[in-house]
Amino acid sequence: MDFNSPEDIIAENALRRERLNMEFNPVTGFNSIGRRVPLSLPDFILPTQYIPNDMAAEPLVEDLREAGSIAAYCSASGATAEEVADRLLRLRLLHDFPFWAATVVFIKCKGGGEDVRFILNRPQRRLVAMFEEARRAHRPVRLILLKARQWGGSTCAQLYMSWLQLQHSVGLNSLIIAHQGAGSDEIKDMFDRMISSYPPELLYSPEDPALTSGKALKEKKIMNVGKSGAIFRVPQRNCKIKIGSAERPNSCRGGDYNLVHLSEVGIWTATDGKSPEDIVRSACGGVLLAPMTMIVYESTANGTGNFFHREYLAASRGESQFKSMFVSWYEIERYTLPLTEERMIELANTLFINRESEVSTSRTESGKYLWNLFLAGATLEAIEWYIAERAKYNDHADMAAEYPSDDVEAFAHSGARVFDRYRVERLRDKCCPPLALGEVVAPLPDGASSISSRLSLRFEHLTSGGLKIWHFPAETPACTSQYLVVVDVGGRSVKADWSVIAVFDRSPMQSGAGPEVVAQWRGHCDPDILAWNAARIARFYHDALLVIESNTLETREADRNLDGDQAGFILTQIRDAYPNLYVRAGSAESLREYPGGKLGFHTNTATKPMVISTLVRAVRDELYTERCNEALDELLTYERRPNGSYGALAGSHDDILMTRAIGLHIALHEMDHPRPLPIRMREENRYRSSRHTSPLTECAF
Repeated sequence: MDFNSPEDIIAENALRRERLNMEFNPVTGFNSIGRRVPLSLPDFILPTQYIPNDMAAEPLVEDLREAGSIAAYCSASGATAEEVADRLLRLRLLHDFPFWAATVVFIKCKGGGEDVRFILNRPQRRLVAMFEEARRAHRPVRLILLKARQWGGSTCAQLYMSWLQLQHSVGLNSLIIAHQGAGSDEIKDMFDRMISSYPPELLYSPEDPALTSGKALKEKKIMNVGKSGAIFRVPQRNCKIKIGSAERPNSCRGGDYNLVHLSEVGIWTATDGKSPEDIVRSACGGVLLAPMTMIVYESTANGTGNFFHREYLAASRGESQFKSMFVSWYEIERYTLPLTEERMIELANTLFINRESEVSTSRTESGKYLWNLFLAGATLEAIEWYIAERAKYNDHADMAAEYPSDDVEAFAHSGARVFDRYRVERLRDKCCPPLALGEVVAPLPDGASSISSRLSLRFEHLTSGGLKIWHFPAETPACTSQYLVVVDVGGRSVKADWSVIAVFDRSPMQSGAGPEVVAQWRGHCDPDILAWNAARIARFYHDALLVIESNTLETREADRNLDGDQAGFILTQIRDAYPNLYVRAGSAESLREYPGGKLGFHTNTATKPMVISTLVRAVRDELYTERCNEALDELLTYERRPNGSYGALAGSHDDILMTRAIGLHIALHEMDHPRPLPIRMREENRYRSSRHTSPLTECAF
């Protein structure tokens, strides 16, 4: 939505407040979680309730809807009203977690006082919605939760596990691991409060003789198991609850557990020879990938490069079996301040007037930052709170660590981000799925392949291919030097950095636009395979200028894992077969040794700031068209470190980013401006493209 005046801001804020204040009634089910249908029974304790769709499919509910009342159903079936009401209540408790939480669960009241019923707040409702989406689809629940503080994410996750144990399946065992012993004690106290007030009759099925004999009211609802004091059992449900802490690794061993909640994983430290990874593996290794199982990693952020950060990024990118969830500070009800009408008008005017301002101080954010909070969904009342709270901190990173606005900001780090995140996001509008996925191949009778002739090449569609194509090469070149191919050399092993081959189309530069990313290959492979793959792609794109980043072992960055420097080997492999290779200018001394200049682009302490500066400008001024979302993700996690060097945050990558930096610098500053080809040359190219020729084989590989 466009906001063209302060009045637009105030109008939108009123709509947001209306949505946020919309009634949520977990007892009637009005505006509760998931898809619901109304159930009207005038003689039930809740004459109208909104029940989950899956509950509506229960035979009892279908019969009651048809009968129209409990009395009519009882008349037809012979059941008593008490029996029907009890069965209906049990069905609601089984299918509707917010109803169960609000009617039978008591928790500690924040700020003191008597225990209160567990009414889900907005972030908790979003969390439960993710749990329920997986459960109702008969999928295992796997979630990594990155938290802002003080909204009850841990409590909600643990009580959802209790709901599965007490309502859904007998014999579900849970394991909860806190950061420290004090955290374990808090968890045990929460469970004790819940189970002590829990109606004992709900621990039995309606047919259980213990209900009619009165035995249910006499039995203990929770018992200790063993002498450790860390394992408890609910005998009526034949389930165990084990509570441990990361500072005591032996308490974290998994076993026959179905539900695992790991709390504050981000601040776990290695203890007694056990790393966080070891503890997680021990705790979760026995959990089957099956319905009615659950694993939740939950934490506030604690820097980058640690286990939690790596796993959250993998979940965010869709690379693991986990989903990711982040809750920003402005989603939490308590982080708001009331506004008078006069102050609201003043704040709206300030936001609008300063929306492009990048001026900030040690205790204030820039106008652009505050404006983007509003664009992200924060209300004016929330922004007013943020302005007041920000004055308490001398550095944005300190504020972000406590009250992150997004998941990138949450992982505070020591460096400074190189790229303006809001300008990066502008480029995302043109990112899209590729037109095709596969490889450029050139099959020959003897099983070898050739790059000598472009006509011997073809694109093979492969779902497992590493080459994404957004635009295939034009039938004939549209201009001189239309295509540019850049290679960032990685390693062959899975743990090494990625190798990336990026293809740029420079033809838009003829009309004043910028280069466009039209294809990209990314993967791990042997260096000779990478060499010929790059040459094939460059040949496929009309003999594009092929630029290979060439570094020596001495100048290669220490934090990059490349299985050794391979650029020289790659250039040696293809220099005789593919002549259109990038040659860099050199000193007089190097020209005596290499009269034609050295092959490849050498990234060092002199050239890297240069190409990064070009990329910063290209992002700032939208001087190129990006198609790959992963490229923008790398921009967002790229930093200038305290020692002045550049690099990706720990656990992140910059392989795609470097192809953009080098490629744009060469495309914009080193290559001649593209010019239209004469008509005669276009016709000759079209004629050559249409002729059938036998593939040449002198450069087979």
